[in-house]
Amino acid sequence: MKIKIGVFFGGQSVEHEVSIISGIQAVHAFNREKYDIIPVYITKENEMYIGNSISDIKAYRNIPSLLRKSQRIVLVNEEGRVGLVKYPMKKFGNNTYDWIDVAFPIVHGTNVEDGTLQGCLRMLCIPYIGPDVTSSAIGMDKYVMKTVLKDNQIPVLDCCVFDTKKYEKDTAGVIKQIEERFQYPVIVKPINLGSSVGIKIARDSESLQEAMDHAFEFAMKVLVEKAVTNLKEINCSVLGDYESAEASECEEPVNSDEILSYEDKYMSGGGKTGGSKDGGSKSSGMSSLTRKLPADILPEVREKIRKLAVDTFQVLNCNGVARIDFMMDTVTQEIWVNEINTIPGSLAFYLWEPLGVSYEELLDRMIQLALKRDRELNNISYSFETNLLAGVKLGGTKGGKKV
Repeated sequence: MKIKIGVFFGGQSVEHEVSIISGIQAVHAFNREKYDIIPVYITKENEMYIGNSISDIKAYRNIPSLLRKSQRIVLVNEEGRVGLVKYPMKKFGNNTYDWIDVAFPIVHGTNVEDGTLQGCLRMLCIPYIGPDVTSSAIGMDKYVMKTVLKDNQIPVLDCCVFDTKKYEKDTAGVIKQIEERFQYPVIVKPINLGSSVGIKIARDSESLQEAMDHAFEFAMKVLVEKAVTNLKEINCSVLGDYESAEASECEEPVNSDEILSYEDKYMSGGGKTGGSKDGGSKSSGMSSLTRKLPADILPEVREKIRKLAVDTFQVLNCNGVARIDFMMDTVTQEIWVNEINTIPGSLAFYLWEPLGVSYEELLDRMIQLALKRDRELNNISYSFETNLLAGVKLGGTKGGKKV
């Protein structure tokens, strides 16, 4: 019997559109002899829809029209499986549209990739692919991630963090505090976003305030760090779990400015959907980014980065596939972890193809890792035999315990 996989994409995130591309790419890459695939689109209001057109990238040119011909659903745990139940429910007839055995979140950004969706799936007791709640949350928060990595002797740049209330109350004081800690140029970024959204470089007080104002449009907290002036960016993917993990080939993105922008990642060819007749878009998204693959680095640098990538992945207890982005100073040869993408765009399949791992095989191995984790979690006891409730009476009734 085939395993039924629910592929979830979209969600209430500034990276909503990127997630649609990544999700639909994956939908069309699965081995259909082994898996039945049910695409689930999550709107920007976090409503879930299924239907015949959900896996057609062209249908997203008019989302209201797509939703009108699709079925809204809610997830219900019943008898060890998760049902996709029609919403609103009808009084008569079968309200269950279908069932899924495994959930595959291919989502990017806050409110979905940050542990929110993972927590929902965990409560439904369904195996899900990718990082767990804690790994997702840590990977999304750039400051917490840096703190954990630094505590494990993995190199990261020093930074400082400010919240919107402190910045609004004393903008000049915050600017002064940054200038006392770092020399220009500095990088300003929202603490919990990816895809280069909200990121700017600042070279003086005026541009720093502009960058801070811009970043606070996307997050309640903003991170500031020293900019690497002789910068080479290197990305590397990792596949595995806490027990065993391996690194992909390294890539060197080619950006049009000093930092890799959203447009560099997704608009410079990423908007083309040159994919298959069935609605897929294999050449879209991060896979179409201009890059040097393999990266133009020495063999010993390549191996150092690949080892750091695996170490980062396992320190953060990730699962499935992640992409770790590195910064390298071409003069000093210093290397720092910039960030981890716990659910990378296009799931970074293009970084595995040079090593002979197809997209189909990559997805298959991610599913096996999810099922392995589910078996391990099922061996843990979540109940504790006690008679605590036997003697409890609420409201302080005589003879009972007061709670």
